[in-house]
Amino acid sequence: MAETEERLRRTMMFVPGNNPAMVKDAGIYGADSIMFDLEDAVSMAEKDAARALVYEALKSQDYGNAELVVRINGDDTPYYHNDIKAMVKAGIDVIRLPKTETAEMIKTLEADVLAAEKEFGREEGSTHLMAAIESAKGVLNAPAIAAASDRMIGIALSAEDYTTDMKTHRYPDGAELEFARNMVLHAARAAGIAAFDTVFTNMDDTEGFYRETRYIHQLGFDGKSLVNPRQIAMVNEVYQPTAKEIANAKNVINAIEEARIKGSGVISMNGQMVDRPVVLRAQRVMRLAKASNLVDEEGNTIEK
Repeated sequence: MAETEERLRRTMMFVPGNNPAMVKDAGIYGADSIMFDLEDAVSMAEKDAARALVYEALKSQDYGNAELVVRINGDDTPYYHNDIKAMVKAGIDVIRLPKTETAEMIKTLEADVLAAEKEFGREEGSTHLMAAIESAKGVLNAPAIAAASDRMIGIALSAEDYTTDMKTHRYPDGAELEFARNMVLHAARAAGIAAFDTVFTNMDDTEGFYRETRYIHQLGFDGKSLVNPRQIAMVNEVYQPTAKEIANAKNVINAIEEARIKGSGVISMNGQMVDRPVVLRAQRVMRLAKASNLVDEEGNTIEK
């Protein structure tokens, strides 16, 4: 699978591909990933114009360190192939396929992306993929979808279409999404890729947004898809590690360094051996702490 550990993916912000101002300014808000939407946010009459707008922005705008993602139109639309060609040519980082229901859909996308890379002289394998899971069939096939390609960086649950497919709707406690969230998350973890939770659209319900974000953080999701820049800081707040977690992670990192200096393959801390899961957890805590501006690049606490 595509490497997921080198970057944090706490926030993936939707940007309508037909909105020039939002496309231009998308990099100023600090989202870990920016997802330009050529699908649901764009009417059929604007599909070609939106694709051209995002293409030009990718070629000319500086989005900093953000991962750049595009949600293309599905393979059942006349826009699918042109979307792939334009986005690969522009050098997009990740192509997100909507309404993914089978591994074969990802394999077809992979072949189409490879053909575009060859056509436009892009490095083969440089365009990564992700899938949006939006139906009961997609949820049940999530493990196969997540493992369908070495280009996959993540899968995302899209709740609006999913709940419609399930003949229900969104509820405040999220019980209707419990099975789907766990399937998507387990599929991602089994495949070694990232898992993204669905959007929370009610911007007036701040308490509800925090409650849902804390819940998906507790489950283990890498991050959340967002529809408003104001939600970025809120997600980051939930995901930032506590002082105790940072202190423990520092101790683990120090133990790793001590073992390296001694030339020992065994890492120990307080007389106990430190195994690989503890090391990986400590490294992620430190990445989160740095991203939250709680420690500097050397791991020293930044006084507020």
